[in-house]
Order: sequence, then structure tokens, then C-alpha cells
Amino acid sequence: MSETRKAAPIRGKAHKYGDNVDTAVIIPARYLNESEPAALAAHCMEDLDKTFTSRVRPGDIMVAGKNFGCGSSREHAPLAILHAGIACVA
Repeated sequence: MSETRKAAPIRGKAHKYGDNVDTAVIIPARYLNESEPAALAAHCMEDLDKTFTSRVRPGDIMVAGKNFGCGSSREHAPLAILHAGIACVA
């Protein structure tokens, strides 16, 4: 019989964004030549929220509206979010 594990709670500051935040806003196209996660993280959300990278701390939570991550299938976007310090996108 398998054992049920309880997930550890996620604690952190919530960063709330509205609907239809697409991958071009999460990480602008001008940074797609970057491959280092830290470089991507440094520009995460900058076209929507210039202060995001200075406010985010490891373990923080991103609260997303409807259709978050829409647009092109840019694999840079989740890397930028993760390496910026976001532990959970809800």
C-alpha cells in the first residue's frame, strides 16, 4: 500500500498579475539570446513590472490571472520565473 505524503506549505510574498500575461511579457524577446538562467531571471517581468526582480525573494509566489503564459511556447519564460526565485505559480 502506498503512503500518502502531505505537501510542505509554501510561504512567501505573493506577486499578483492580471489576465493574459504572455511569454513575451514574462521574458521579452530581446533577451532570448541569453541561455544562462540567472541572466534570464534578471529580466523577468521587466516590461510589466520594473521592480519585480528587486522585490522577489526565493520562495515567493506568483499569483497569475487567466491565460497566464499564453503566446509563443517560449521555454525561457518558466526558467526566468524559477530562477528569479518564484517557488509556485498559482
